[in-house]
Amino acid sequence: MTGRNRTEARAQTARRRRAEIVADVALAVGMAGMVLAQAPAARAAGADGVQLAQAGQGYDIPAQSLTGAITSFGRQSGLQVTLDAAVAGDLRSPGVRGSYTPEEALRRLLQGTGVTYRFVDARTVTLTPVDGQGAQVLDPLEVDADRRVESPWGPVAGFVATRGATATKTDTPLIETPQTISVVTRDQMDAQAAQTMPQALRYTAGMQTDRNGADERTDFLYSRGFQVSQYLDGLRLINGTWAVPQIDSYGLERIEVVKGPASVLYGQVSPGGLANLVSKRPQAEAFNEIQLQYGEYNRLQAAFDSTGELTPRGNVLYRITGLARGADTQMEQVKEERYAISPSLTWLMDDDTTLTILGKYQNDPALGGYQRLPADGTVLYSPAGKIPTDLYIGDPSFDKEERKQYSLGYEFEHRFDDVFTFRQNARFLRTDGDFAYLYTGRIVSGTSSIRRSGVIANEVNDAITVDNQAIAKFETGAVKHTTIFGFDYQNNHNDSKVDYLSANNIDYNNPQYGNPGLGAPFFQQSSSQRLEQAGVYLQEQAAYDRFRLTLGLRHDWAESRTLDRLANATTTIKDTETTVRAGLLYLFDNGIAPYVSYSESFEPLAGVNEIGQPYKPTTGQQYEAGVKFQPAGYTSLFTVSLYHLTQQNVVSAYYQSGNSGPTYSVQDGEVRSRGIDAEAKIALDDNFSLTAAYSYLDAEVTESGSANGTVGKTPVYMPEHSGSLWADYRFLDGYAAGLGLGAGIRVSGKTWGDAANTFEVPGYAVYDAAVRYDLSYLSPDLQGAKFSINATNLADKIYVADCQNATNCYYGSRRKVYATLSYQW
Repeated sequence: MTGRNRTEARAQTARRRRAEIVADVALAVGMAGMVLAQAPAARAAGADGVQLAQAGQGYDIPAQSLTGAITSFGRQSGLQVTLDAAVAGDLRSPGVRGSYTPEEALRRLLQGTGVTYRFVDARTVTLTPVDGQGAQVLDPLEVDADRRVESPWGPVAGFVATRGATATKTDTPLIETPQTISVVTRDQMDAQAAQTMPQALRYTAGMQTDRNGADERTDFLYSRGFQVSQYLDGLRLINGTWAVPQIDSYGLERIEVVKGPASVLYGQVSPGGLANLVSKRPQAEAFNEIQLQYGEYNRLQAAFDSTGELTPRGNVLYRITGLARGADTQMEQVKEERYAISPSLTWLMDDDTTLTILGKYQNDPALGGYQRLPADGTVLYSPAGKIPTDLYIGDPSFDKEERKQYSLGYEFEHRFDDVFTFRQNARFLRTDGDFAYLYTGRIVSGTSSIRRSGVIANEVNDAITVDNQAIAKFETGAVKHTTIFGFDYQNNHNDSKVDYLSANNIDYNNPQYGNPGLGAPFFQQSSSQRLEQAGVYLQEQAAYDRFRLTLGLRHDWAESRTLDRLANATTTIKDTETTVRAGLLYLFDNGIAPYVSYSESFEPLAGVNEIGQPYKPTTGQQYEAGVKFQPAGYTSLFTVSLYHLTQQNVVSAYYQSGNSGPTYSVQDGEVRSRGIDAEAKIALDDNFSLTAAYSYLDAEVTESGSANGTVGKTPVYMPEHSGSLWADYRFLDGYAAGLGLGAGIRVSGKTWGDAANTFEVPGYAVYDAAVRYDLSYLSPDLQGAKFSINATNLADKIYVADCQNATNCYYGSRRKVYATLSYQW
């Protein structure tokens, strides 16, 4: 055994021991918490002779509508609370967190609302206006209509979202939308300590988020057999090949995923669907947070978030979030570094007009490493042994991984009357990528030597996106209508220069650095591409009795002009396409809502193939049938859907030219995908949340535009079965009050390792866990302070997340443990 293998073996043994210790500690903490939670709370007599809980009773109710706050109070206190909806109106409660008697907690919830309370008996409380009889008068709250911001992108309390705006561009209940939609809230991201957008979607049905494993420089998402398009605040995140924007998850309020084609409203969208990242926006209620995080691979992060009123009148609101992070990575000698800030302002011009300005700046001086490895030594046998998971395949004298991005946009809305509203959203985004790194080819037969090549790439991508919406809400007899007429425009300019160079091999059992042996470029690209798309769309949502009908029609004009500087040739492609969408849903009294839908996609693609020709737009069609269930009186949503999806002009998995040459993409003729997605989001009580997901996927290449012989084959990175489960519990009383526990499992079935299906990538299951504590339960002086520890891949399983061909495999992320201390006020 070589020295490196012995070192790796010892490291694996040490990691297994640490995993066992962590698992034992987590189990012990969980069992102790559950035992302590059974301890009876002390009781004492209240002022009215009512038996009330002592200060050991814990409450965790965020600021929200008064109705929602009182509902949560009733669940957590065990009291029956009656409140007239007319009294509650649009009032807001400041919330309450900490250990209080029910009476103290109720006073805090009602403070400033102008609503008072009265105990009818030991278990019943009535809430009345301030002039009610036998009640204490609390401070009144001024409610000014022009100081309220009603946005479909606002915060969602807990794990379960019941409304969304991405699928329809209107604030529509998810139960009434005839398409599969998944929403990941801020609370879920925090509970699972999601560090990236793909990590936030790990527990979403049918989402493949681990394509590049431990390589987190870019966010790749796949669903239903195809890559998922990414949007930010309803506008496309347009990227090139090297200049790919990445939005840090700390600045997000939530993520909404629409499964399947959505081109009618958004134009260029993959048939796999879209993920809309919703930025944190200004709020009228003051909120501040500072956060410190330390964890695996010397990760150190500091972050802050602040929002509230900027002017005395409260008609200008602000929000600013920011972070700074530095860390080592799973690969030796590779670092990650990020600085990001996101300022935003909302101007409430009058009762009917708002303008929100959203800015983002992000500088990534070190993006982490590119660890593409050959199949031999990872998923396939190599006589020289396994390739280490921490192998650095680059060279410090050559490598550079830098990216800068900034954007400025706005959202304008004016309501003319109760019928007509106009909205305009726009953004400019620049992404600048500067790269130089080595990548691997095949292993030299019978040795531990891996062939390498080098690449130097510089790309600048400028994207302008504008979306105009005219919305009408009206009634014709018994039918309620919400109609949108829209016009959107996208203009993307991409400028790139790429050189591929020869390099010397690397011995993965005895790597040597400092002399990469770079030669002259053997392949070069230099191009400038302009892609423009304009589209007009019309959507009608009709509600008649319990029927919900959605119809959509769109027409697009797209044009791409590509200049190949080396050949001094310009290629122009013009395309037009009409897409449609139709869906019908029925709402039963018991909360069950079956639906059927049909939708299409049209997606012009940026970039060129190996001979400099621009890609053709892809088209797609989906048939879907499903059932949604939202039981009355419970905060939960269940969705099961069956789909049949077809896409033409598919960009295939990577095609390798030679043993160590550059990788290219080709467009296959057609891919068919069909399957089942099932998802459940449940909040059984204020202190217990559960999210479960399962997906079955049957994908096949039905026509091939290349000579790869892929007809009848399954595309790479498409597991037939996948699923996940996460449970989250908070102790609200007893000696364990303030403690929160979370645990989850993610399972992915085996996949094919290349387009010809010549070898398999084994499936895997990994475990995640979380322990957190609200420090205000220790002392009221610590109100707003929280501490948490999160672990992903708790057992430190070594697995290959994905292979795209024989020279393109990625190890999954090893165990990561993060400790987070936050303070909110």
